Amino acid sequence: MSWSRLLLVTDAVGGVWVYSLELARALRPLGVETALAVMGPSPSDRQREEARDLRLIDTGLPLEWLDTDPAEIRRSGEVVAAIANREKADLVQTCSAALLADAEFDQPCVAVQHSCVASWWAAVKGSPLPRDFAWRRELVECGLQRACGIVAPSIAFAAETARVYDVSAPVGAVHNGRRAPAFSAIPQGEFVFTAGRLWDEGKNVATLDAAAARLNLPFQAAGPTSGPNGANISVGNIETLGELSATRVSGLLSARPVYASAALYEPFGLSVLEAAQAGCALVLSDIATHREIWDGAAIFVPARDSEAFAIAIQDLFDDPDERATLGQLARARAAHYTPERMARGMADVYARVLTAAVPEPIGMAGVA
Repeated sequence: MSWSRLLLVTDAVGGVWVYSLELARALRPLGVETALAVMGPSPSDRQREEARDLRLIDTGLPLEWLDTDPAEIRRSGEVVAAIANREKADLVQTCSAALLADAEFDQPCVAVQHSCVASWWAAVKGSPLPRDFAWRRELVECGLQRACGIVAPSIAFAAETARVYDVSAPVGAVHNGRRAPAFSAIPQGEFVFTAGRLWDEGKNVATLDAAAARLNLPFQAAGPTSGPNGANISVGNIETLGELSATRVSGLLSARPVYASAALYEPFGLSVLEAAQAGCALVLSDIATHREIWDGAAIFVPARDSEAFAIAIQDLFDDPDERATLGQLARARAAHYTPERMARGMADVYARVLTAAVPEPIGMAGVA
């Protein structure tokens, strides 16, 4: 490999953090050393411990979906470009295409669309993007147009990105991957579980809370109930556990509870993958991404139908054999989504981008 240094622009707010750690570690055997430039809120002490084997650069720069303005994001792009030069990066990968809108990078840049305000709003609100959010969409579109490569974590979200934004380059798909932890061998638990950014309206926890009211079963949820953007949620029927370490979450998943996700918006869904790795039976909202990744290995119900969720969950507790079979199918499907497979997919993207960036030798133009 003729290059070896990647600057990976990430954030510590949710699944992008997990994705970045997994990718950075899986790229090492391929000869790529990665520095992580963290945007937005600083990593917690727990997150820093998780990333102790990786180089972290806490930039203090804003994320475009939090409280900021276009000028700040443009300046942030310039700072990230300077960091890329300081780190002697050969390639830049960013979780925020808006950073590429105006800044001049000396390296080829790959934009990975983990999510965006425009597609979130369409899926969750179902109405036109408010005028005060329009600048975010415009910067993302400009950044995507300037990127040397565009990638989404699922085919469904690649199609959504192409629908929402005017980009001439194709939007590729490289599925996320997650290394399965060592799950404990413990008896199956008689409870329902969900995890993620509970405060995010796109996770649609309100529907699960309404479903929990119809069930005579313990229903637990791991994750923050308030977000850095001021959003928060309160529930009356689900027991919220707060933010848990990966070890504690894997301990809960070891009991193979029924795992439920009513997400309205999910570009991939790492928390569902983690549950599937443990062998949990999955009850999921019937959205394109869930269908793409889990069709044939989960039960699907309409996303906003709390009664349908309650019925599907109760049916699994009433039929232990079906629950066990569905858990086995989920675990088998989860084995497909590994960090190594993700890293190979991204390495292919990098190779195409870097090859396209190499000037053609003088006198060779037009030679077949």
